[in-house]
Amino acid sequence: MPTAPVDDEALLAECRVETFRAGGPGGQHQNTTESGVRLVHLPTGVRVLAREERSQHRNRAVALRRLREKLAELARVDRPRVPTRPPAASKRQRVDQKKRRGRTKRLRRPPDPEE
Repeated sequence: MPTAPVDDEALLAECRVETFRAGGPGGQHQNTTESGVRLVHLPTGVRVLAREERSQHRNRAVALRRLREKLAELARVDRPRVPTRPPAASKRQRVDQKKRRGRTKRLRRPPDPEE
């Protein structure tokens, strides 16, 4: 997965920028201006949304930060899991406990009538 460009202008060139009316609380200014910003990263299809601020410029900055975080998460490679095994001592201990438990249960049985 390619990494995101370092500067904001290059990253914005790879994106489709959509503006919309944010709505919600924030007063008349927020309800009448298109301050909400949606960025769609065209190479990956990742979408982010910012509509908290009253200013479109601040929302664009927030959306760029979120987009960088999502792209970094996509580019992260998980380390392969290393399977582990229980040590021999714990295996022996578990077998001994099972034997003791079985012996205890056998002693609880009623005696055979044939004996």
